[in-house]
Parts: sequence; C-alpha cells; structure tokens
Amino acid sequence: MTVPMEYRQATRDFENFLTAVRDRAGLATSNQAFTMVDGVLRTFRRRLEPADAIAFAQMLPACLRALFIRDWDLHEPRKTFGTREAMTLEVKALRPDHNFSTENAIGVVASVLREMLGTAVMEQALSGLPEEAKRFWLD
Repeated sequence: MTVPMEYRQATRDFENFLTAVRDRAGLATSNQAFTMVDGVLRTFRRRLEPADAIAFAQMLPACLRALFIRDWDLHEPRKTFGTREAMTLEVKALRPDHNFSTENAIGVVASVLREMLGTAVMEQALSGLPEEAKRFWLD
C-alpha cells in the first residue's frame, strides 16, 4: 500500500491551517497561532468522554489529530461546557506568558477548521456528540 496523501501532505496542511488561523485572528506569527489552536483543542477535549474525543479526532487532519491528543491526561477530571467567555479564558491560560490568543479564539479556530474540512465532514464529526460540544464549534 502506498503512503496515504493525508500523511504525505501533513506538514504542509498543518502549516496552511496555522497560517489561516494566524491571519484570521490577526496574530503576528504561526507560533502564536499554534498556542491558540492548542489551547482551543485542549479546552474542547477536557469536556468530552474519551470515546467522544477519539471519534472527533478521527476527522481531524493528521497533525491536528496528533495535537488534539498530545499531553492528554485521561485521569484529569472532565469539565463542563460553560460560557464562551469562560472557555476562552481557559484557552488563554495555556502557556500564559506566551499566549496571544484572541477573544474570538474558539470561533476563529472553528471557522478555519470548518473551511478546511468542509461543512459536511464537520457535521459528521459532531453528529454523535452532545449538543454543548456541537455549540462549541459554532463561530
């Protein structure tokens, strides 16, 4: 079997994703975008049952999938979905001395992800998740 294109192009696709997030958020660097994306993904993951998180991760491109499960502590208590403002504060709390996440960080990442995957794939990925999880990704 040949190496699937998803893996051959993983780095390029990831760089394109970070560039799109950087530009949409008005950030200065892709490093800033990386921290923002990492914070958004961790904030979302903390609110899911592991099986739901794995199901969601299956639709992510390879590098985003790896980032989504990176440093995952399965013993960390699950959080509840709160207000967008409270969850944005959580996004900003990741590496706070180097975090330039915007007030609309979750919405920015959601919109770029939806554009990258397409609405149908995004809806399929969210279809089995709780309503609060679906609302998280509304931009």
